[in-house]
Amino acid sequence: MADKQAKNADTGAAVAVDDPAKVRNVVLVGPSGSGKTTLTEALLAASGTVPRAGSVVDGTTVCDHDPAAVRQQRSVGLSVAPVLHQGHKINLIDTPGYADFVGELRAGLRAADAALFVVCAAEGVDAATVAVWEECAAVGMPRAVVVSRLDHHRADAMAEIAACQAAFGAGVLPLYLPAGDGLVGLITQRYFDYSAGYPPKTGEPDPADLERMAEARNELIEGIIAESEDESLMDRYLGGEEIAEETLIADLETAVARGSFHPVIPVCATSGIGLAEVLDGIVRAFPSPLEHRPPDVTTPDGAAHAAITADPAGPLAAEVVRTAVDSYVGRVSLVRVFSGTLRPERPVHVSGHGLAERGHEDHDADERVAHLYSPLGANLREVPYCVAGDLCALTKVGSAETGDTVSSPDEPLLMEPWAMPEPLLPVAVVAKTRSDEDTLARNLSRLVAGDPTLRLDRNAETNQLVLWCMGEAHADVVLSRLRAGGADVDTEPVKVSLRATFTKPAKGHGRHVKQSGGHGQFAVCDIEVEPLPRGSGFQFVDKVVGGSVPHQFIPSVEKGVRAQLQKGLTDGHPVVDVKVTLVDGKAHSVDSSDAAFQTAGALAVREAAASGHITMLEPLEEVAIRLPDEHLGTVLGDLSSRRGRVLGTEAGDGGRTVIRAEVPATELLRYLIDLRSMTSGTATFTRRHARFEPVPEGMAVH
Repeated sequence: MADKQAKNADTGAAVAVDDPAKVRNVVLVGPSGSGKTTLTEALLAASGTVPRAGSVVDGTTVCDHDPAAVRQQRSVGLSVAPVLHQGHKINLIDTPGYADFVGELRAGLRAADAALFVVCAAEGVDAATVAVWEECAAVGMPRAVVVSRLDHHRADAMAEIAACQAAFGAGVLPLYLPAGDGLVGLITQRYFDYSAGYPPKTGEPDPADLERMAEARNELIEGIIAESEDESLMDRYLGGEEIAEETLIADLETAVARGSFHPVIPVCATSGIGLAEVLDGIVRAFPSPLEHRPPDVTTPDGAAHAAITADPAGPLAAEVVRTAVDSYVGRVSLVRVFSGTLRPERPVHVSGHGLAERGHEDHDADERVAHLYSPLGANLREVPYCVAGDLCALTKVGSAETGDTVSSPDEPLLMEPWAMPEPLLPVAVVAKTRSDEDTLARNLSRLVAGDPTLRLDRNAETNQLVLWCMGEAHADVVLSRLRAGGADVDTEPVKVSLRATFTKPAKGHGRHVKQSGGHGQFAVCDIEVEPLPRGSGFQFVDKVVGGSVPHQFIPSVEKGVRAQLQKGLTDGHPVVDVKVTLVDGKAHSVDSSDAAFQTAGALAVREAAASGHITMLEPLEEVAIRLPDEHLGTVLGDLSSRRGRVLGTEAGDGGRTVIRAEVPATELLRYLIDLRSMTSGTATFTRRHARFEPVPEGMAVH
């Protein structure tokens, strides 16, 4: 593993902090291509963590070490890179910006106490940018805005700041503004000159720049003071008093921590402009773990527990925010410690509950932590402990999955899970050869354990192995990881589970008589089959008169009928919503048996089906589509072409409209991709099974 790690980063010793106040957990978020990974790399180089910055294009960055990320030249997973600055440990958490990897983004938000929201100075604010901002807002994440890529030939930092203000509100205010070869600080009124690179030289700004920025400075100070707990501060400022820099910075930290004020820092990763200001801003203006409310905890059996705090001496409460499998060291669990201190060579309790529908069965296990590591991308550097508020990595904790709680065996705890996005793109996979099947099963169990946005569905009706993914890019990464693990897999068209039912009453006669010497088999039964309303299920009625079918064999007939209906009568699709009435039959005092009457019941149903009064039923899904109004007509027209039935529209949050409709499941197999294409990625949808309905006459479904 050392060779692999040496490609990515310096293998210097990691530092373990003792005080949560000296930790800053900062997640870098923003749309794909905004420059998050490049900025992380520049900060690592500027802080001396790595000897030089790597390149996304060359595949040499610390954070994009996954082969899929190198191939796609974009982040596909969460990665951590700690730096030291002014005696503080800053855990930089780089996250993907593409919509398919929103699960990684949410994990990063869970692990962090504040966010750097990175936007490109040449791109404006598009729907993808707004979507990421809304993800941060949904969890109340404090955030500053970084306007990156100032060296782009179309870069316009002022226009980008104005676009962010228009999209995200008046709380977005610049803390620094570009001037010449550097930045001017609006609070300090100092010029930070990067003409000779990083670190900058500090001097007096050009008077013309101060005049040009006077209005922006006044807006910034008023915005900071408006968040101050000192109600007299605004009156003093408006009265002409010059507010002390220390007071403004202290109130800036308060404003950022509340999540309603978002300072803006322009940055150029290649020239180094703004790197010092970003690092200083994180240390001086971002909240520490002591100011971040940890998730609620209970005991594993659901009993109430006192709230935890970022106290290194408190009860151990940590959470697995990401799970990866390294070909050298096996399973690696990235852990955020919210309370207590995690130490090596100590037993821990691993608890995971609430994700059974995603394939993660509830589990509790006691394990032993052998070593603790500070992750630097793919590089793992051993540390002696990890206190509340810090991040670390554990290896070979076999039962740990993403979202699990790590606590003390003496006081086991369970954290309230974060919201997981619903995967909506099905991909059917099949092993190319029988020898690949075992490898495929092993690799799938590892992937599902580490990725809560991936759902595995083993469909017994269609005999398919279906992976529910977040989109095409996510599916591509999943398939790449399966193949990299040694499983040679193909994909095939996804089949939808259908049902069958009777359209008219029918009669069936089942005769099972065999005599081949010795004990024979004898059973005869007559049944009547009637259709029931949708959703009624199966009913069995006994109307035998005179004991023609002995009482002890009536349940046998029902069992045989049920088994045959479940097995299917046409193309192997289960039969539902029918009533079967046993009206007559015959038995033999010696040769009749439970097995014989089961067989006769099945034969009777098959004969009833031969009448031709059978129709296919397809699953109908209830969908809720959230979209901007400008795409309403397009989406409604598309739903009509998919045999959808619109139930109504209603106003949604964020100025959007929600369409509620019923759509056949066969028409939704690629709907995620089509909907994103129709709405430029601005629409989302949810789905749930409603019922089964007859397939329209003349339409073939598979």
